[in-house]
Amino acid sequence: MSQDDTSIATPLPELEGLTGAFYGFCKDGELRFQRCSDCGSWRHVPREMCADCGSWSWEWERSSGRGTIFTWTVVVRALHPAFQDACPYAPVVIEMEEGVRILSEITDCPPDELEIDQPVEVVFEDASEDVTLPKFRRVAS
Repeated sequence: MSQDDTSIATPLPELEGLTGAFYGFCKDGELRFQRCSDCGSWRHVPREMCADCGSWSWEWERSSGRGTIFTWTVVVRALHPAFQDACPYAPVVIEMEEGVRILSEITDCPPDELEIDQPVEVVFEDASEDVTLPKFRRVAS
């Protein structure tokens, strides 16, 4: 990797449509997921129709921000040059109290200390002036 490669920007989510709305709440320090107004099912990733009942009626509802580690993998070889210096890192799937799962990162834990069912809570990290990412930290059980 050359010196110039270190200035490669980390890819960030597009702030359009339902994804833009999700990250807009994150920018405000709120983790919100869609919830079906007819059957009450929570869902993530955002989409127009409920997969459980087929309803098109939904609202954004605030999450507790608490969940547990469902699974993870350890990346030792970056597939994008912007992540090279972060290796090894662990993308983590969090199962939220509401039942949805979200792919994120644990901010206070090296990959070799991750544990299935470890309690976590959301924290927000500004990735740019426009994008705030939901990440997680461990909570004492």
